[in-house]
Amino acid sequence: MADVMRKTGASVGLFYLLPPGERLLRLALMCGVSREIAAPWARIRVDAPTPVTDAMRQGHPVWLDNQEEVARRYPQLCLVLPYDFMLAAAPLTSGTRVWGGIALLWPVSHPARLSPHQREAVTTCCRHAADLLERAADRGSPLLPPEEPRRLPAPLKEADPDRARAALDFTERLPIGCCTLDLDGRLTFINSAGADLMGADAASLTGRRPWEALPWMHVPVSEDSYRATVVTCRPTSFTAVRPPDTPLLFQLYPDDTGISVHITPTTQQTVTAQARAFDEPGGAMALYHLTHLAAALTEAVSVHDVIHVAADQIVPAFGPQGLVLMVSEEGRLHIVGHRGYSAEFLSRFRGIRLGSPTPTTHTLATGNPLFFATFADFQRAYPEAPRYKSRNAWAFLPLTASRHVIGSLALSYDRPRTFLPAERALLTSLAGLIAQALDRARLYDAKHTLAHTLQTGLLPHALPNVPGLDVAARYQPAGRGMDIGGDFYDLIHAPHATTAAIGDVQGHNTTAAALMGQVRTAVHAHAAAGTPPGDLLTRTNRLLTDLDAGLFTSCLIAHLDLVHHRARLATAGHPPPLLRHPDGHTEVLRLPPGLLLGINPDADYTTTEIPLLPGAVLVLYTDGLVEIPGTDIDDTTNALAEHLAHAQIQNLDNLADDLILHAERSAPRHDDIALLLIRPHPSGDGTAEPVAR
Repeated sequence: MADVMRKTGASVGLFYLLPPGERLLRLALMCGVSREIAAPWARIRVDAPTPVTDAMRQGHPVWLDNQEEVARRYPQLCLVLPYDFMLAAAPLTSGTRVWGGIALLWPVSHPARLSPHQREAVTTCCRHAADLLERAADRGSPLLPPEEPRRLPAPLKEADPDRARAALDFTERLPIGCCTLDLDGRLTFINSAGADLMGADAASLTGRRPWEALPWMHVPVSEDSYRATVVTCRPTSFTAVRPPDTPLLFQLYPDDTGISVHITPTTQQTVTAQARAFDEPGGAMALYHLTHLAAALTEAVSVHDVIHVAADQIVPAFGPQGLVLMVSEEGRLHIVGHRGYSAEFLSRFRGIRLGSPTPTTHTLATGNPLFFATFADFQRAYPEAPRYKSRNAWAFLPLTASRHVIGSLALSYDRPRTFLPAERALLTSLAGLIAQALDRARLYDAKHTLAHTLQTGLLPHALPNVPGLDVAARYQPAGRGMDIGGDFYDLIHAPHATTAAIGDVQGHNTTAAALMGQVRTAVHAHAAAGTPPGDLLTRTNRLLTDLDAGLFTSCLIAHLDLVHHRARLATAGHPPPLLRHPDGHTEVLRLPPGLLLGINPDADYTTTEIPLLPGAVLVLYTDGLVEIPGTDIDDTTNALAEHLAHAQIQNLDNLADDLILHAERSAPRHDDIALLLIRPHPSGDGTAEPVAR
């Protein structure tokens, strides 16, 4: 590693090992960079999109020659290290075995390509390291990465005591401040003038990072300048104000051993100029906006969420006056979101063919961004393209996710815009983050649509209108996820009986939903045949044990005798129903417990008969309505009964909504909810017509 650093002139080197049998690449050795800067990349999944892992998968080196290229191909890397540098990554391979990889960084002043001598140095390093790792593994003593990566020290220069003393005297005579930082950012030396300017003694600063030792230096630009100096190996400067009102200019000069810092008083105008630079396109403030956008996109679930987050944050934070987000589907580009454009203007671009000569289709076809600093530049490239109002600059960015371009992001500006390299890289990173969020959201939406279709197909499309009976039903899926589960309800009206059923199959996936469909079909068939509740559960239980689905089901059956105002109930491990009597008194019906369906084929289920008078409300529900992690379910069930006792019950649909709202107010819900409300009243004409629910 020392040889390849010396022969290639790399400023930073990272050496990764892949332990046998693992899927996690670990940083074993580093040079020219602090542990804090390297920390986000100390452990990398082998399937993660990084230069090193790509080199390992492809079996050949990966070369990135500028910040814009880094942003286009690896937006996460550019987000963590938003500086201008060149990078090469190469795999450690022997035969078909991959042992790890190396990454080397250079300042952008380095030539755009490695020389043959430098390429040979990289190849030799990887070959020798792989041979060493293979021999160790074959001996049964594989070389494993340490718990914490080791730092390869820079070669020590021989120190002449006389010259060192002369240098120290020289710095002490200077009226300006100077100090040195190691690669970790810790102060190793400061002269007297520097300590005076910073308002602290040398002893209190030595060994500490200045922005941690001095509160007034704890501003983003201080640490960001240090990080930029280390990573790019180029001089950097920043200003900070020592209280009460003394602006100081810090100029940082790096090499492979540390950073020399020049400290001088400056003017308030310099501070103001720095503040403008901090907020300029591609500056530190823009990077914080990008970080904020990234965090917001992680919370976006659906395509609708992503569009609103992107549109609402990009326009105010990054300066464009217009934004159009487009995705590719079935050979055409479709607009999925926009800001700052009229619908009439955009109508001409809806559904344009991918082969059309437009900047958006160009970025989609090539995967490369386009930037037009002025209207003249744009008109030269696309003379037929329409112009919206007085827009004068444009950026067209590919939306790339999982190495596929899925769409295009167009930004437009009222004023001409230079689009410096830093801003181009920033906007390319922004597009990459949006693309990945959009790709995840499209998958979520597809699953959500599938789940909704399956769920609505398995639940009853309508509940029968039973004479003498008011009913209301609700199904509410759990928060996030596929919105599909095993909760179900049904109302079966046969000439000789009316039966209500509610159940919950274990799980929240398509398997649970499919089994729920089978259970509901079996319950419906037995209920239509007039099977008593206990026998119905016994027969359904035998069916489930025969299916051997590996999932258990709770279920409650209520046979309603509307003529005699009675109900017969049986339960298979289901939450107890609630009964509100006509006088408002409410009770929890603690039925004889029965074993969950699908466990023991010989289980028996007891039927219990209760009075069900006209005006009473019987509430059947699944555990999502009462289950709160860390709370006794009996307590929440009693609280629900208390709420039911004081609720308005004139309209059962309103009551159903009220009970759902009560549950949501009690605590966040993590399970599906099925709810069926039943209220008998004096019988009607005996007909039964389906009513949508």
